Amino acid sequence: MMDWLFGNPALMWWMAAGSLVMLVAGLVLVPVIVVRLPRRYFAHRQRRRERMLAPGHPVIRVSVLLVKNAVGAVLVMAGLVMLVLPGQGVLTILVGLSLLNFPGKYKLERWIVSRPAVFQSMNWLRRRYGRRPLVL
Repeated sequence: MMDWLFGNPALMWWMAAGSLVMLVAGLVLVPVIVVRLPRRYFAHRQRRRERMLAPGHPVIRVSVLLVKNAVGAVLVMAGLVMLVLPGQGVLTILVGLSLLNFPGKYKLERWIVSRPAVFQSMNWLRRRYGRRPLVL
């Protein structure tokens, strides 16, 4: 496998460039999203159902839902890659999961955030930007 990988220098350059882009995007986007989360985002046992663009046209609602889920899937995949490459893998996965729609999502988000290292990292970012800490 490694011989094949090193035998394709163009692929190696694309992987290196992708890793650099993910690192920069993670360093910029993840803190912005974590800082903008409402303080009590994870405070409830169950997520309250809120419809985004509820009074809007059905085509717009479906389009927004598709784009939001596509961005979430890309962030989850990028976060998985960042677990072995440079970047903030766990936080990127968490942000990607928050954008996806699937049954049990909120329970999984709460479980991930309740891990001490993740919770402390998120609150450190929030304190750094003058925001109050998250409440579980």
